[in-house]
Amino acid sequence: MKNFKLGLIALSLLITTGLSFAGGVGYIDYAKVIDNYDYAKQVTKEVDAKGLEMQQFLVDKEKEYKSLDTPLKKQTFEEKVAQEFKTKEAAYVALKNKREQEVYTKIKDAAKAVMVEQKLDAVMDVRGVFVGGVDITDSVISKLKGAKK
Repeated sequence: MKNFKLGLIALSLLITTGLSFAGGVGYIDYAKVIDNYDYAKQVTKEVDAKGLEMQQFLVDKEKEYKSLDTPLKKQTFEEKVAQEFKTKEAAYVALKNKREQEVYTKIKDAAKAVMVEQKLDAVMDVRGVFVGGVDITDSVISKLKGAKK
């Protein structure tokens, strides 16, 4: 009887200890987070505005090109515009990459905080989860809305 009680105590300790260390995997729907995160919306608008600015630049330059009368002027103009556009395009790509990385980092930091709070082992994107896991999307969105921008 003494061994039986000792066995039960040992078994209950193993089960309790095992449950307290079982964290599991959380997952987020990144697209839903982006759609509900004001800073991400602001960044998207900023990047889109820069893209529209580049399109308008090309439209304006096309009008100027049509007003030129000699092939030499047109060729010089084309070379000048090509160089200007290349510079603008590089600045656009740099801005887009920088802003997207900022958004990603903020979301990743919020997901890490939720992971720690909920004692999870890892956080994945919802597209990588077939079965199981814990959906922490709404918790990440709440964390982002409460964070300073």
